[in-house]
Amino acid sequence: MPSRTGRKPIAILVATIACSTLALGLTGCAAEPEPGTVTVLNSATDTAEHSANQRFFDRCGTPLGLKVEQISVPADQVASKALRMASSHSLTDILELDGSELPQFAQTEGLRPLADAGVDTSGFSASATSLGSYQGTQYGIARSVNSLALIYNTKLLKQAGIEPPTTWDELRTAAKKLTAGDTYGMAFSASPNADGVYQFLPFFWSGGGDEARLDNGKGEAALQLWKDLVADGSSSKSVVNWNQQDVNDQFIAGRAAMMINGPWQVPVLSAQKNVDWAVASIPVPEAGKAAVPPIGGTVMAVPKNDDPAREKNAGKLLNCLNTEKNQLQWGESVNNVPTRADAAKAYATQNPKLAAFADLVTTARSRTAKVGTGWPVVGDALAGAFQSVLTGQTSPERALHRAQQQASAGK
Repeated sequence: MPSRTGRKPIAILVATIACSTLALGLTGCAAEPEPGTVTVLNSATDTAEHSANQRFFDRCGTPLGLKVEQISVPADQVASKALRMASSHSLTDILELDGSELPQFAQTEGLRPLADAGVDTSGFSASATSLGSYQGTQYGIARSVNSLALIYNTKLLKQAGIEPPTTWDELRTAAKKLTAGDTYGMAFSASPNADGVYQFLPFFWSGGGDEARLDNGKGEAALQLWKDLVADGSSSKSVVNWNQQDVNDQFIAGRAAMMINGPWQVPVLSAQKNVDWAVASIPVPEAGKAAVPPIGGTVMAVPKNDDPAREKNAGKLLNCLNTEKNQLQWGESVNNVPTRADAAKAYATQNPKLAAFADLVTTARSRTAKVGTGWPVVGDALAGAFQSVLTGQTSPERALHRAQQQASAGK
């Protein structure tokens, strides 16, 4: 789930890693675990997720004669843990980190290109390949990914005689008609952090916005859309404070008829007895255009190791984890879309209620594809832009002009 905030410290930590590896020769220096053991650093601290991971690791490792050991820390501590392990010559054989952080690690030259580790990267969606790549080289592989979609209350839309909106005009009309009493027509996160930026990108990108040129004149329409939804009362003014979990809470409580959110909310939604919901594609500026949401998720990378055999073992494990069968079963267990094209197609067929997510992933984009390690600064600039517009401080045009100045100054 792409809800972590505070990207700036990651850049500082990775810069420190780079200094450490250059000064001490620690680039990916792994400890010496028992022969036949593959170690993995990840953020699977949840007991159920940790256990699910281990089942798949054992399923793949046992036939290969490999034992897999997980070291799991909270998601926002993966980078600092990697730094400490590198400093003590104990970096794991596999490093699983948020896809948006991969460029900052790859830049240190501490990761092995997957092809050199024997990992087969054919048959994956272009968006998933982009998520794991830096400057044209693939360093990370994702078993499954997530994105955003329009989730709506089927009962409320039916009562209002409304079909799920497909364009921005239809979205504004539907949201206004669905707004009544304590219920807003539309809910989204516009918090000044990763959650809000993640939710803004589908509108920004679908309208032609460019993260490398925030003031190219095409991103203003997305800001105006959000401003209009709040101004006419179809969305709460509190969106500037809501994270993605808050948005889901509003929807479940019946205070929002539609929302933008991701598949990580499915377990909570499915547990609701009084909420009938469905998933549709995110509305676009004009009919017939494809939505361009961000792609999110974690990628598994292979740190450089003085022992080539350990890298090869890591590669073998990654190949097994990413077969069509294993990707499909993993994706269903975590409500994410498999990254292999064949597995994603099977996922959509077997999970028709979530098929919209599978379709959206095919047109999704990596946040770092264009700006690489500059993404944290760009993300902060975008957050400042929509916050200033939604709170009435400035116009969309001025907000993005200022955002570009901020992004340029931060490079």
